[in-house]
Amino acid sequence: MPKNIFSRVQSRSLTRHHKIAMAGVATLGAAAIGFSAVPSGASTKTTTEAAQPAAVAYSTQQIKDVKASVTDQMAGASLKAEQIAAKKKADAEAAAKKKAAAEAAKKKAEAAREAKEAASRAAKRAEAKKAAAKSYPNNLDGWIRESLDVMKKHGIPGSYDGIKRNIIRESSGNPKAINNWDINAINGIPSKGLLQVIPPTFKHWHVPGTSWDIYDPVANITAACNYAADKYGSMDNVDSAY
Repeated sequence: MPKNIFSRVQSRSLTRHHKIAMAGVATLGAAAIGFSAVPSGASTKTTTEAAQPAAVAYSTQQIKDVKASVTDQMAGASLKAEQIAAKKKADAEAAAKKKAAAEAAKKKAEAAREAKEAASRAAKRAEAKKAAAKSYPNNLDGWIRESLDVMKKHGIPGSYDGIKRNIIRESSGNPKAINNWDINAINGIPSKGLLQVIPPTFKHWHVPGTSWDIYDPVANITAACNYAADKYGSMDNVDSAY
């Protein structure tokens, strides 16, 4: 009988019990294989629960702390920069105010100086105007009074009465009087004018602001009084030829 036919015959001849037996043998074999794979002393308890993956522990706290630290540093640096800028601005404003105050004080001082100088000039102009406006009669009284004003400006002492008294004695009030007989005349330098002054004395004791003409009444009186003040203390102290 051919082999394949035998196989089919054998397959057909397997009873239900044979199949069960074969299934049991297969099951026992698988169990034996599974049992032999368990290490010695290990538990043979089986579980149907699936193995759970291990939980991974992590935290964002450190990252947050680093971020906060960097933020704080940046904020601190920004605040410091703002403080420096504010100080520079305050210093600049203070310097500007100080400079402005100094300039204002300088301008004020200059204005005060200019005002003082202007007042001084105005006073001088007023005085000059007053002097120019003041007029003296062209006579002995006017000549003496004008001479006294000139003498006052130059600090030359003398009084109206002292001057007039000496004029009357020396020339009787004649501004063109000349002495042609005394020792001065003999020496070629005769006395001239209201107070009979010789030319060298008149020239030496001439007072600025008056005429250089020895016969000019005011110039003659003023030069004579200047000389008398130096030699006698004042024309008031002269009672004779001097």
